[in-house]
This record gives sequence, structure tokens and C-alpha cells, in this order.
Amino acid sequence: MSFTAATTRRQAATRAVWCEMLDHFYRRAGLSLPMLRELAGEEMPQPYRSLLVHSSDMTPTLEQHYQQPMAITVLSRELQDSIYLREVILRGANDARPVEYGVIRIRLDQLPPPAARRVLEEQRPLGNILQTEAIPHMSWPQSFFQTESDAHMREVLRITQPAALYGRRNVLLDGSRHLLAEVIEILAPVPDPQFNGNGNTPV
Repeated sequence: MSFTAATTRRQAATRAVWCEMLDHFYRRAGLSLPMLRELAGEEMPQPYRSLLVHSSDMTPTLEQHYQQPMAITVLSRELQDSIYLREVILRGANDARPVEYGVIRIRLDQLPPPAARRVLEEQRPLGNILQTEAIPHMSWPQSFFQTESDAHMREVLRITQPAALYGRRNVLLDGSRHLLAEVIEILAPVPDPQFNGNGNTPV
């Protein structure tokens, strides 16, 4: 086997692991997963770099950027014993604008019962629940990527034309470093007057 072929196989195996959750929901809907191209954090253009390349929860990051609380719309879900998977849209609570498409796997058995119940109520994003329930945790991004919007993402994010989309795979750990959740987060296109066309902050 050539070096190039071996490298391609390793990259495919790695990709299969980190995008497995997204692929699961796509296959469940009878859809083909779009191509995902991994990026280094410094390759991410602005304003997506500011919104994705950090160790903070996505919910408060988006709430600060859009200056409104975030709400969720659950598109599909599965409950397997204490493992809860769901496909969601994160949207502005005030204007209902979709700002993120995501898939998440939550370990309900690692959450206090009140927090687990709130997760299953499907009224608030996990990041908000962790904050309001004062659950110690840390966010640990694993990878960043770029993809092209397919018909599914254009529909759920209300995108009228094909567009480049950016996202990350993130894990949430509790104070003892136990896994709370794994999540793939893909942002809707973000017009940001703070940045010029080159992705740099204007002087």
C-alpha cells in the first residue's frame, strides 16, 4: 500500500469517528453526508473563528454575539437507556432566526436528576441548563471543519442559496473530567459588520 493510500485510509477512519453522530442522523433520514473538510483553528475565517475556536460553551457565545437568549427546536431524537441523542436547531428566542444546526449525544446518567429532567423537556439548550443548574464543566473542542450547505442544512437553517458553513466537534466534561456530552455544531452564515471581506478586524 502506498503512503498516500495509507494516509487517506487513516484520514477516512478519523473522519468516521468524529462525524459519526452527524452521519447517524443523516443515514436515519435517508440522506448522504456532505463532505466535511477539517481545518486548523487558525485556518477558520472570521467571524467564525471568534465564534468557534475557543473553550467556552456555544450557547452563551451565540447569545452574546446575537444579543438575545437562545432557544432550541428539536428535529429528531433517540433515547437509548441513559444516552440521549438529538438533532437540533439553535435559534434566537426573540426573532426565531436559526443560528446553528447541531447533533448532540448527552449522558443523562452523568447529570444531576433535575438537570437530566430539564434536558428531556427540550425547552433550553444544554449549555444554558449547565449554567443555570451551576454544574461545573469544561468545553474541549476536538476539531474544526468547513462544509458546503446541502439541501437539508439549507432547509433547517433557512438558507436560500448554497453557502460555505463552518463548525466544530466539541466535548463537554464535568468537574471530574467525566464525559457529559459530545456535540457537532454547524453555524448558519454570519454577517458581521465588525469584520471586513478579508476576515480581518478593520482598523
